Amino acid sequence: MTSAAEQRAPATGRAAAPSTNGARRAPVPGPPVWPGAPTPLGARFRVGPDGVAGTNFALWAAGARSVRLCLFDAEGRETRVPLTELTHEIWHGFVPGVLPGQRYGYRVDGRWDPWTGARWNPAKLLLDPYARAVDGEFTLPAEVYGHVRDWPEQQVADTVRDERDSAPYVPKGVVVHDDDDWSDDRRPKTPWADSVIYELHVRGFTKLHPGIPEELRGTYAGLAHPAAVEHLVKLGVTAVELLPVHQFAHEDHLLRRGLSDYWGYNSVGYFAPHAAYAASGTAGAQVGEFKRMVRALHAAGIEVILDVVYNHTAEAGELGPTLSLKGIDNRAYYRLQDDARRYADYTGCGNTLHVVRPQVLRLITDSLRYWVTEMGVDGFRFDLAAALARSMHDVDMLSPFLAVIAQDPVLRRVKLIAEPWDIGSGGYQVGAFPPLWAEWNDRYRDAVRDFWRHALPDVREMGYRLSGSSDLYAWGGRRPYASVNFVTAHDGFTLRDLVSYERKHNEANGEDNRDGTDDNRSWNCGAEGETADPDVRSLRRRQLRNLLTTLLLSTGVPMLVAGDEFGRTQGGNNNAYCQDNATGWLDWSLLEEPGWRALFALTSRLIALRHRHPVLRRRAFFAGRAQAADGLRDLAWFTARGAEMTEGDWYAPAATLGMYLSGRDIPGRDERGAQVVDDSFLAVLHAGAEPTGFVLPGPPWAEGYEVVVDTSHEDQSAPPGTAHPAGAELTVPGRSVLLLRVLGGPGTD
Repeated sequence: MTSAAEQRAPATGRAAAPSTNGARRAPVPGPPVWPGAPTPLGARFRVGPDGVAGTNFALWAAGARSVRLCLFDAEGRETRVPLTELTHEIWHGFVPGVLPGQRYGYRVDGRWDPWTGARWNPAKLLLDPYARAVDGEFTLPAEVYGHVRDWPEQQVADTVRDERDSAPYVPKGVVVHDDDDWSDDRRPKTPWADSVIYELHVRGFTKLHPGIPEELRGTYAGLAHPAAVEHLVKLGVTAVELLPVHQFAHEDHLLRRGLSDYWGYNSVGYFAPHAAYAASGTAGAQVGEFKRMVRALHAAGIEVILDVVYNHTAEAGELGPTLSLKGIDNRAYYRLQDDARRYADYTGCGNTLHVVRPQVLRLITDSLRYWVTEMGVDGFRFDLAAALARSMHDVDMLSPFLAVIAQDPVLRRVKLIAEPWDIGSGGYQVGAFPPLWAEWNDRYRDAVRDFWRHALPDVREMGYRLSGSSDLYAWGGRRPYASVNFVTAHDGFTLRDLVSYERKHNEANGEDNRDGTDDNRSWNCGAEGETADPDVRSLRRRQLRNLLTTLLLSTGVPMLVAGDEFGRTQGGNNNAYCQDNATGWLDWSLLEEPGWRALFALTSRLIALRHRHPVLRRRAFFAGRAQAADGLRDLAWFTARGAEMTEGDWYAPAATLGMYLSGRDIPGRDERGAQVVDDSFLAVLHAGAEPTGFVLPGPPWAEGYEVVVDTSHEDQSAPPGTAHPAGAELTVPGRSVLLLRVLGGPGTD
């Protein structure tokens, strides 16, 4: 039995739809089109036959019946140019006289048959997937949907084709002149083991910075400004990991609530820097501005890593808008279910790109190479990378995507970081990605959070995480720096909120506090949210020092989140993806407060300590066994009694853990071939509320110890410097970390 709506919407016919509002004039006749070339894809300005300047346009659209290039003048008048050349499923043509700055899009015609996944609709202007710049913003009125969005019977709305012209309502691609050879740029090329990553949002980091001119705040130029770079240099980080800067669209449900997609995990243009982050305009100048930002960061010794979202696009599922790929060839670009009206969704965002297909894989790898070779970036963090590693259904570490990356001469040389999970069956893949890849290690995050809220049943998990997670990564030639260690990320509580809230407070997101995780592993130190209680405030700051010190002393690659080093808060919102306001922006005025300045000073000093001491950033896993006749090992664990831990100690409840790092037994040699030798250190982590005694291991481990860091003190402007003899019982304050340099032991003179 079919509904009335299904009877009105036959599988192969055009269905009724609201009439156009008549806001635009009819298109004008187009210029002549020469055959051009099928490669490279996209719009490339060049000199054509007879020295005539113009632009070559090439679009892969295998199943289309026709493709029309649409050119727009400054007043928005549209000129439609048929592309009649078809080579290997690529429609192409060279248009003389089309110069950089020209705005354009495509109309692609074909069958409308949603039941088989065919969703061509020439009434919809489509963004070129290879557009290098985008002018305008996606606001998602009803006209930009390929189907009638507001059809009264929503269960079949996606089958009713909308005939209204979307051109007045969607951004346009912009022709860009690629004339930059990067000859004056010097990439830092920081080794993985020496890296300290700083995750930041271009807009949020710069929007309130008092040292950045107001007209540059919130932009690439703002991040390139000396005031922004100075903070990064003083902190000592080696790389910034930028939340998504690919052109993205806002989700309809946010726009309806007066909000926007602040984080940007909703990509629609994989070659274009997000136009709203440009101070120089959106007619192509954003490309040059982004490149200047990269150069400025490189000049300061800072690498640029992009957080990229190739697992899904802003077109969502069958009820989502038609902006680009859906209208070019829906069946080829997206994974569809057996019922081809529906999308396979391993991402929670409505669709999943079908990376197994050659043209989709080409789109992604062409994009990655472009950002490396022409935009200067140094690496990528792949959002929901397990979705990219799926073959036909299951996650497969021999998948086409991973195989192509491994052999690519450009991409295999840059930093590659996986978020090693998606929401599909079998999607959790921490520790499973192949060599070349580093991974966000959420098991590190959970263990450190649980240790400092005194919620671990024993210290086995903490031992693995502090020493590089060999249980996850010591296979296939992987190294400790495969583990990107983090306590917080953009997704979740800030570090300050982690010690201030036990429950999320996401009411401002408009989802009745249902969004965001409930598994925060946080402890509010005795009061929910902000408080005037001096004891609670003091304890919270001590916990922040403990968490940061633990992170920066752990083997692996530490990742900080912008603002955690000076107490940034989101008011308990653990999912601020739609908070493009003071909740999501960094409050730089915190650095005017002595307590938060002290936290910044400690963080900076710990990073500097890490840079100075190779024992804290090892390139190989610990052996855990004697390397010399004296019986000393490169890594040893001690109980509070000063005795080496037994197997039983690992399984017993404990609040105190001692970790001895030998500077004598560091594998590898320096650039001149000499053995790497460093100081030796003893780190004592005590999560108990009360002070405890800790007996300092005696000879042959050490003759004495010098305190380098003591997190029980708020003022860390100068190292404590107190020396203690080996064998002495040291009082460790409650909830604190002590880092002690070994005197008279291995690695010392």
